[in-house]
Amino acid sequence: MPELPEVETIRCGIEPFIKGRCVTQVVVRTPRLRWPIPADLANRLCGQAVYEVERRAKYLLLRTKVGTLLIHLGMSGFLRVLQQPHAPGKHDHVDIEFAGGICLRLNDVRRFGAMLWLDGDPMHHPLLAGLGPEPLSEELGGAYLYQRSKGRRLAVKPFIMDSKVVVGVGNIYASESLFRAGIDPTRAAGRISLARYHRLAEVIRQVLLEAIAAGGTTLRDFSDQDGRPGYFTQQLQVYGRDGQPCSTCGQDIVKIQLGQRSTYFCRQCQR
Repeated sequence: MPELPEVETIRCGIEPFIKGRCVTQVVVRTPRLRWPIPADLANRLCGQAVYEVERRAKYLLLRTKVGTLLIHLGMSGFLRVLQQPHAPGKHDHVDIEFAGGICLRLNDVRRFGAMLWLDGDPMHHPLLAGLGPEPLSEELGGAYLYQRSKGRRLAVKPFIMDSKVVVGVGNIYASESLFRAGIDPTRAAGRISLARYHRLAEVIRQVLLEAIAAGGTTLRDFSDQDGRPGYFTQQLQVYGRDGQPCSTCGQDIVKIQLGQRSTYFCRQCQR
């Protein structure tokens, strides 16, 4: 599944091509993804210029003066910018064409993504209204995590993966952040000190920024707008490395199931 760094990579990739451009045509080949694509999407979008390309959590927001197109990539979706005509493939579900011959194409093999039209303030939409702060913003700090964790028996890894607490810390990035912070992922969220939460907030930001700079994490279904995979997996210290030596102490990385997700950590370095 494309995580926050992958979505931010895509946002940065498509923005220079579509920001300020007017939509000339919308071609919907598959009327339903996770939810139905609005039947009147072409009527709403055509003739409108995209004045901002934003991201909230894992959602992309293409803003126009009359409303916002919300895109979620689901399990396997990605966007490509085409500057020359290309025949659509089996899983190319939507084309948004812009003045100047630019085409934004949505491909989604599993069709778990979404493309919805939002009137008014998109942040009031039910998909966005209850989300926690962005992990790259000043809102996410040690004091915030400490306050939200008080009395929580939930393990810290699923705690930081809860989008109501903080958005965009997926399974890979949660494992990597907890390793750098030296925190056992199974430790109860409410039993972690303020000082350790300060460190955790700092490394979450570091890990995500490094992943964005590297183009996201290489996942089987992810490609950026040019079809190139990201390379952050080359820097992963624990995720997917069970049975391999820890880069810090040399003990084997272990893998457990935590909250129905594979979790990787070092028993020696993480307490």
